[in-house]
Amino acid sequence: MAGTTTYPIWDVEARGDSHAMWARMRHADPVHETVGPLTGNRIWLVTRYADCEDVIRHPAIGKEPSKAGLADEVFAGDQLLSRSMISVDPPDHTRLRRLVNKAFTPRVVAALEPRIRELVDEMLDRAERDGHLEVIADLAFPLPVTVIAELLGVPVEDRERFRTWSRALLAPAADPTAAEEAGLAFTGYIDALAAQRRAGPEDDLLSRLVAAEDEGDHLDRSELLGMVLLLLVAGHETTVNLIGNGVLALLDHPAAWRELVDEPTLAQAAVEEVLRYDGPVEVAPLRFAYEDVTVGEVTIPRGALVAPVLLAANRDPERFADPDTFDIHRKAPHLAFGHGIHFCLGAPLARLESAIVFEQLAQRFSSMTLGCERSELRWLEGLLLRGVTALPVTVAS
Repeated sequence: MAGTTTYPIWDVEARGDSHAMWARMRHADPVHETVGPLTGNRIWLVTRYADCEDVIRHPAIGKEPSKAGLADEVFAGDQLLSRSMISVDPPDHTRLRRLVNKAFTPRVVAALEPRIRELVDEMLDRAERDGHLEVIADLAFPLPVTVIAELLGVPVEDRERFRTWSRALLAPAADPTAAEEAGLAFTGYIDALAAQRRAGPEDDLLSRLVAAEDEGDHLDRSELLGMVLLLLVAGHETTVNLIGNGVLALLDHPAAWRELVDEPTLAQAAVEEVLRYDGPVEVAPLRFAYEDVTVGEVTIPRGALVAPVLLAANRDPERFADPDTFDIHRKAPHLAFGHGIHFCLGAPLARLESAIVFEQLAQRFSSMTLGCERSELRWLEGLLLRGVTALPVTVAS
């Protein structure tokens, strides 16, 4: 039976203390039943590492609500993503992943490194001149959205529109009307851009997605919209929070920051520990129980929504020694990018961008301090993304 302890799961004011809440749940009630505030559906939060792995790869837990006896329209907030890779099972997932893999290759990602370094240099030049930096607004947001916009072939000057759309679409419960309006605006924008690429292909990812074929197959309109949304909107948001959470973790752990300053080549290792310690995705996108499924000691009924809590799994003491300790020398796999067939497509790009940011911050600034009281930081609403809304820092060479 699920426990009866009350947790402040949906309390915006408790967002800063999420780790403590998940630790209590992981210990006392590791597969916890709650009710979603938007739909009223039963949601089972899974908090232990081994259980999350089990849920993510379980053949009777999947991405399509209709297979669980649920109506797709109940999840209208996810309509734009309903035909994307993140929302379907094989064989559709296999086909979509294969098609986009042809356009989003490791070679394409590796070729972006010089441009990423150039952008970070420009942003840190301003910080060095000013002596301060708003990490989210001046670095963590503009870097990934500029990179993915340039890669896709979307005008970078529209990036603030993407920011507005992404925030509305990723938190539909906060303002359903804003989410609907953002969806319509995004759809019209990408439809028009895709039509331009069909008429005159360019050397960009959108042109390759429009032309993608595999044994006569292609992306239909809803699949193309879902793919672009996944890459352009949902994709950049996770990198924003990976960078922001990483800088905050380094501010909270001055010894780790000093190590990085002394040896900037530790940047990649620092990225992996940030992903484990305070990753950008708190709760993985919902899955659905296609039949009664036992997870740990709890039977989750058919039709229930299942949510692996990545933030909790990545601090599971059964998996990690001293899990609440930030250790950039730690070598242990984590679940920050998911697991199995739905492992994050953009993980290599997010890792590359974040490592370059941490490396160049360490090379440029010997001193970096928080520019406000720690208690003044505000965390994002909702359970999907983990990050602060703003992060002012003072820097000195």
